[in-house]
Amino acid sequence: MIKIKTILFILLILLIFLFSSCSKKESNVVYFAVGGAPNEIELWEEIVKEFELKTDIKVGILRQPTDTDQRRQGLVVPLKSKKKDPDVFLMDVAWIAQFAASNYLEPLDSYIRENNLDLNVFFSNVVNLVDKYNDKIIALPIYVDGGVLYYRKDLLKKYGYLKPPQTWEELLRYSLKIQEEERKNNPNFYGFVWQGAQYEGLICNFLEVSGSNNGGIVISNGRISLNTKENREALQFMHDLIHKYKVSPPNTFTEMKEEEVRMFFEQGNALFERNWPYAWTLHQSEGSKVKDKIGIAPLPHFPGKKSISTLGGWHIGISKYSDKKHESFEFIKFVISYPIQKKLAIELGWNPGRKDLYEDKELLESLPHFLYLRQVFENAYPRPNLPYYTQISEILQKYINSAISGKMNVNTALKKAEKEVQKIIDRYNGCIKIGKK
Repeated sequence: MIKIKTILFILLILLIFLFSSCSKKESNVVYFAVGGAPNEIELWEEIVKEFELKTDIKVGILRQPTDTDQRRQGLVVPLKSKKKDPDVFLMDVAWIAQFAASNYLEPLDSYIRENNLDLNVFFSNVVNLVDKYNDKIIALPIYVDGGVLYYRKDLLKKYGYLKPPQTWEELLRYSLKIQEEERKNNPNFYGFVWQGAQYEGLICNFLEVSGSNNGGIVISNGRISLNTKENREALQFMHDLIHKYKVSPPNTFTEMKEEEVRMFFEQGNALFERNWPYAWTLHQSEGSKVKDKIGIAPLPHFPGKKSISTLGGWHIGISKYSDKKHESFEFIKFVISYPIQKKLAIELGWNPGRKDLYEDKELLESLPHFLYLRQVFENAYPRPNLPYYTQISEILQKYINSAISGKMNVNTALKKAEKEVQKIIDRYNGCIKIGKK
């Protein structure tokens, strides 16, 4: 009886899926899949109306969940089934390699040439490192994100520092001095808060510190290079911030994710914070103890090296199976245009994919931190752009967290991580270089 009920239930689901997929989407409509918070969907509906009035091309919004993983799965199912819809959709930066390797994405090069689209308006590093696959453009950036350094302007000035630290040594020196003084009134004060819990944010932090020492993750000719001198120095520094110098909280490796870090800094308990640009507006909101006291800058680097920011954000692409490819590209052109990118920035606080907007006077009046973000994004670098990156990340999270917690020494942690990641690469026969510039 249970088996019969289970079979009937599965058949019912299949019939519902089949009926909904065949039923009554209009055949002359471009379908755009997008998710997010209600205010984001409302703005996309407004943008679609503007596009329809300008072009006479109809666009239907296929609303997706807010949750990023659910959005990805909601795209994978129809793409894997080679459905015509959605025609065009947004992708998290971390999905693009998987979608491209699965042959889900339509190359955009011919459309770009036909429309004389100037790619120089975008950050070249973003397009070249994320939006290309087999030397073909398969997506374009809508929203760019990257790690930044927040700092207390008032405290740096109070203790005689004229500008934020450019090197990690300077950050440590400023932190030690100011932490000692501020703790006379606030025992909970720390020099630097960052994401060290065992999750994806830790990998972003590690890639920024190691990348700023000319390290990172390199896979070349099917071999990974992880346990390097540059990476050992970077990881040891991250460990020492917590245990040796004690300028980062002892719960960094157990609890500190984006929001925990943001709230700690926002309560006035830290001098420096590594986070994403989203935190700016929240730090500047009513009730924040650091309102009007903060600045933003590129993350520090090791002596003689350069700052690195881990790249995040959303990109737009066309389904390989769409039957409205030209109309879909018209929609892409509209979305990446100066006025629409500006609208997304002003109304949602999205960091534009277009670099020319970071000098827009009206935009800078409402979002003054954009003045500093262009330099950050020009030095942004993606996580390994591989279809099997999530498996690599799970291994790295475990061992990097073990190293910063002190459960395992740095050399052992990187050696073990390298060995386990190599097994993943062997399984997929990977041969891609990532990490170093």
